[in-house]
Amino acid sequence: MQTNYYNISVTIGLSSGGGILFLAAIVAILTRRWKGNVQKRLRKRHFRKNRGILLEQLISSDQSASDAGTKIFSLEELQKATNNFDHTRVIGRGGHGTVYKGILTDQRVVAIKKSTLAMISEINEFINEVSILSQINHRNVVKLHGCCLESEVPLLVYEFVSNGTLYDLLHREQNGSLSPLSWEERLRFATEIAGALSYLHSAASVSILHRDVKCMNVLLTDSHTAKVSDFGASRLIPIDQTHLVTAVQGTFGYLDPEYYHTGQLNEKSDVYSFGVILVELLTRRKPIIQNEHGEKQNLSNYFLWAMRERPLEETMDPQILEEARKEGVMCMARLAEECLCLTRAQRPTMKDVEMRLQLLTGRRVAPRVEQGEVAQPHSEAAGNNGRGGIAPLIGQNSSRQFSQEQEFVSSLLVPR
Repeated sequence: MQTNYYNISVTIGLSSGGGILFLAAIVAILTRRWKGNVQKRLRKRHFRKNRGILLEQLISSDQSASDAGTKIFSLEELQKATNNFDHTRVIGRGGHGTVYKGILTDQRVVAIKKSTLAMISEINEFINEVSILSQINHRNVVKLHGCCLESEVPLLVYEFVSNGTLYDLLHREQNGSLSPLSWEERLRFATEIAGALSYLHSAASVSILHRDVKCMNVLLTDSHTAKVSDFGASRLIPIDQTHLVTAVQGTFGYLDPEYYHTGQLNEKSDVYSFGVILVELLTRRKPIIQNEHGEKQNLSNYFLWAMRERPLEETMDPQILEEARKEGVMCMARLAEECLCLTRAQRPTMKDVEMRLQLLTGRRVAPRVEQGEVAQPHSEAAGNNGRGGIAPLIGQNSSRQFSQEQEFVSSLLVPR
């Protein structure tokens, strides 16, 4: 009798325990499903808040975006790609957010930009950046693969550019010294950046002003190809307008003084900022420097003063003076001066800048001829021992009085 009672007690205990475990399992499953449904609803809410429906319509209606394969990623895809945004995947941080390295399911390596703030102004910048980048297809502009709208802060998915920034290459020391940087390479960087900006201004489907051109926004590939990035501050210019009036935005040291004082933005603001990059390439100094009196000063202001008051050798990086002809360096310096002109109307266009840099890169270039002078024969102008000569200065303040033969030969040297 006692044995039967014991068996019954064990059976009841096991049954109760099994029932409790079964109920716990059911509760766990239901809780997981409930949390999953909550997450789905939350992601849908974020998608609507982040104007996902609008962006889907923009991408589907924009043929260039469709051709470029711009995609709206799910949050789950990007979490897998970054190991749930692990801190070891962080490859950069800035004022607007954090950039992670990710690997998609198709094994593409990408850079995922996660904004810091989820304010409506940031959402507007995000939508702006996606709509701009989806229209761009240029080898020297970073490619946009797509975006994600299911998180509280939107995410952008770019091609991964692996070799840091032009700023790092120019100004950050490795093992106590700066890396060597040849004249040819500096000239190529300048030409590639100018080509990208010229495309944005005049060859894209709409005119695009970058508005934050600086060395930190020029990424470098393993082969040292320059790629312009970060279009969060960019603006589209309607065909019937010559400028926009906006809140002043940009980086000190690169900011167009006229834009700073008037708030009026046009393509010549990007030209000014590019001029600062030219000066950095020529002098290897940072955009904000310390002058002889220990005061902080814009590199652009110092450069304009030094070009008037000091010999070229005291202003330029000694390495390029050892490698390049003085006339070639002077030509690039004069181009930088024109880009930095305080009066916008007197600055060249980016198309003009690109062409002149291409002529410099081509090495066989026509000399500058002043008013009343006779043009030098082309054979003499080309006799420069393969180290580059002077490109024709054809901006608003420059003469174009070279012979018909010289002009024809120079035009052939512009890469098509």
